[in-house]
Amino acid sequence: MTDASLHANPSQPAPSRRDFLFIATGAFAAVGTAAVVWPLIAQMSPDAQTIAAGAPFDVDISAIAPGQQISVLWRGHPVFIVNRPAAALATLKEPSLIADLRDPDSSVVQQPPYARNWHRSLDPQWFVVVGVCTHLGCIPLFEPNKDQQGPGWPGGYFCPCHGSKYDLAGRVYNNVPAPYNLPVPPYRMVDAKTLRLGENPPGGTFSFDDIVQL
Repeated sequence: MTDASLHANPSQPAPSRRDFLFIATGAFAAVGTAAVVWPLIAQMSPDAQTIAAGAPFDVDISAIAPGQQISVLWRGHPVFIVNRPAAALATLKEPSLIADLRDPDSSVVQQPPYARNWHRSLDPQWFVVVGVCTHLGCIPLFEPNKDQQGPGWPGGYFCPCHGSKYDLAGRVYNNVPAPYNLPVPPYRMVDAKTLRLGENPPGGTFSFDDIVQL
């Protein structure tokens, strides 16, 4: 079920700007909002070939409401950016969830050093992750609502292809086909409204090519 169109291919015509910037949103039950679909983000961006090559580019995060997710394409892969509310963050530290995770401490190199923490991000509120299941490369679904995957589901990501599950920090569950946590790309916060994808914070040297598995 891998979406081959998401992988860059030099022999094909360069995708349009519309191909590179799309949005899919959901809502957390904890904040009482239902899932919605947003229109295409209207913002300035580099040309398609530059983005496909993995050059850093800025994403305006000012309009992402708590509990919502947007998706952009970087290096030919979907990158999810989530505004996690406090209630969602609280679930990430629950002992019952941690006991169900394969790599709760992010020991495997699937993220930069600055994202090796309980929230797997620079800022707990903002989660940035490559949306490619580490089993066979499918795109997992954003299912943030409590009990959306049955009783006890705290919210997270579900891959419909073979049933792999991840929490809202992209940490993989035990006893599912996916072997590793979802990968976190290099990024930094330019300011409170702008996230720069593909560039480390000052002093950071992390390369996305160093992760164990996409």
